[in-house]
Amino acid sequence: MRTSGGFHGRRIQKTGGSTFIVSLPKHWVVARGLGPGDVLQFTPRADGSLTVYPASATPAESQRRVVDVSNDDEEEHLFRRLIAEYIAGYPLLEIRTPGRMNARTREVIRSFAQRMIGPEILEETSEAVILQDVVGQNPLPIPSIVRRMHQMVRAMQADAMAAFRQRDVSIARDVVERDWEVDRLHWFLEKQVTSALRDARILATLDLSLPECSTYLLASRVLERIADHAVRISQTVELLGRETTPERILQELERMAERAATSLSDALDSLDRRDIRKANAVIDAAEQFTREREHVLRELASKRGRLAVGLAYVLESLERSAFYASDLAEIAINRAVEAPLRDAEATSAEPSA
Repeated sequence: MRTSGGFHGRRIQKTGGSTFIVSLPKHWVVARGLGPGDVLQFTPRADGSLTVYPASATPAESQRRVVDVSNDDEEEHLFRRLIAEYIAGYPLLEIRTPGRMNARTREVIRSFAQRMIGPEILEETSEAVILQDVVGQNPLPIPSIVRRMHQMVRAMQADAMAAFRQRDVSIARDVVERDWEVDRLHWFLEKQVTSALRDARILATLDLSLPECSTYLLASRVLERIADHAVRISQTVELLGRETTPERILQELERMAERAATSLSDALDSLDRRDIRKANAVIDAAEQFTREREHVLRELASKRGRLAVGLAYVLESLERSAFYASDLAEIAINRAVEAPLRDAEATSAEPSA
């Protein structure tokens, strides 16, 4: 046996005509209460390694997390804490307060359960609320979640600009409300990836490698940010009120919005297809976007008051959206470079005829 940096080396031995065996470190076996006759399970990973765990190991699905909170916590702070606990991936959350839980704290927990994918109130006592994840770890493939987020973000972008042109407060408020749908999908995806990092068995069910999980998580974050900028554009509707946007500026902003939306679609397409050329075109388009932004800023220099402020907000959000698409294109390039290595490994692993 060789030991280096915490890693234990074992020589492969051959027994019989075709069986290979490897011995296990004694301290690992003893620490887990294992002995002769116990069964081990192996999960192959994309990098060629194996994950070993006892067949009797308690799966993550049965784990309970006790969350101690206070009735004095700010509502927003408590909500953020619950999101973090949700992302950690525990299927049972027992939220407790020292003494009787007040109505305000219970209402925050109920609101949290309604907004997230999965948690349902299983039990309530005077001092605690227990939430159970009724959806499970992987009801939706991660790539499908990202595609759904993209559809929602594209619709939000289009509606935000429609609300801006028409000064329609109802459409603007609807865009703001739909931002929660994007957020909840992002949090759900983040929970899946976190669970996969903690438990190799969950990773095996995703049919993705860890680098791919990281790629899709980054893509999800980009989409969530772009949705935030669609909300910001919508919020300018009430700020502008009855202020009239000059038609020339309005048309220019709408053209920029369309280009930003197209860049996002192209970036996601380059991610799916591992198309480096298309990804580079998205990055180049973002740089061109900056030059066009300077032209519009000169137009805005002659405006004053709420109109100038509102139009500047819209312009900035469109530019940020284009650059987030550029970030996604860079992620696509990284994935395109990584993918051939995996393909080569898969080919080399195939048995020869």
